[in-house]
Amino acid sequence: MKNKGVYIHIPFCKSICSYCDFCKVFYKREWVVPYLKKLNNEIKDIYMDEVVDTLYIGGGTPSSLNIDELKVLFKIIERFNLDSDFEFTFECNLNDINEKLLDFLKYNGVNRLSIGIETFNPVIQKIINRNHSFEEARKKIELCRNKGFNNINLDLIYGFKDQTLSSLKKDLKLFMKLNPEHISTYSLILEENTILKHENYENCSEDLDFEMYEYICKYLKKKKFIHYEVSNFAKPGYEAKHNLKYWNNEEYYGFGLGASGYVDEVRYTNTRSLKDYIEKEDISNKELLTKKDIMDNELMLGFRKMVGININEFYNKYNINIEDAYPIKPLLKNKDLILKDNNLIINPKKIYVMNEILIKLI
Repeated sequence: MKNKGVYIHIPFCKSICSYCDFCKVFYKREWVVPYLKKLNNEIKDIYMDEVVDTLYIGGGTPSSLNIDELKVLFKIIERFNLDSDFEFTFECNLNDINEKLLDFLKYNGVNRLSIGIETFNPVIQKIINRNHSFEEARKKIELCRNKGFNNINLDLIYGFKDQTLSSLKKDLKLFMKLNPEHISTYSLILEENTILKHENYENCSEDLDFEMYEYICKYLKKKKFIHYEVSNFAKPGYEAKHNLKYWNNEEYYGFGLGASGYVDEVRYTNTRSLKDYIEKEDISNKELLTKKDIMDNELMLGFRKMVGININEFYNKYNINIEDAYPIKPLLKNKDLILKDNNLIINPKKIYVMNEILIKLI
């Protein structure tokens, strides 16, 4: 039986980014204590003492908590039965990074940082409510290195109205100067409950968005990054183990406001209401999956990986040939899919229309 992963959601933010539809609330000290108390109870009630090999604290902005609040959070985390070779990621806002925070995280076992830089373009920064310079980022990341953090992810966002390809190229060059081990890239999606959506903001054109995506892929490949998932790039050996659990359709716990989990063939999602989470039941939605549901998820998640889905592993998992369960042959014929070393992959030239291919399959 494979080890599980754990995701913990800290919803508090000191400022709200205009594009973000993750479950978040403004940081208020009086909310933090009851939130962490409920989080502790949720973990105590649900976690079954299995070995955990990936732990991810995301948000919101986990680094918005002060050291005393983080001490309470990390006391709760002591409950987990961590594997000897665990990956422990903590999301940080660049502005929150300081010696005291880094010393605390290092002492408490965090070995991977994920930093939401997004862009250095001042026009886009204003749109998304960010305000850091490259020089500030360079100094903060140098501090992380000096404190012994050698596995750092940086988030990059693109696809804004009036953004040019040359401005994206400039961003990528600056990101490379920071020498991250991992880069997560996101094309702007205007989700319903976001400031940008309410302001009727627009994306750049689809053609430019695709051109930007293609450029990112080629540029990072030249820089020796492995393009291992549609939106994710890593130096060899630095692929995100926790996120691979999602894409490998493996089980993981989700704790905290709005968190999702997948345990014992049940997918569940917690409420997004802070009041309900603290005062009532945490889970708002629970679904026992059929074998067909699980196989469908295997395809939807697995095809996000650039290595795709191994047909032998699929058979061993589900006791059925993938081509007997899904219309694979016509998609191989029209080159939507490619079979390479027993792995089914989406044609790299068609990765941008992956959803259309998945609709044909499922």
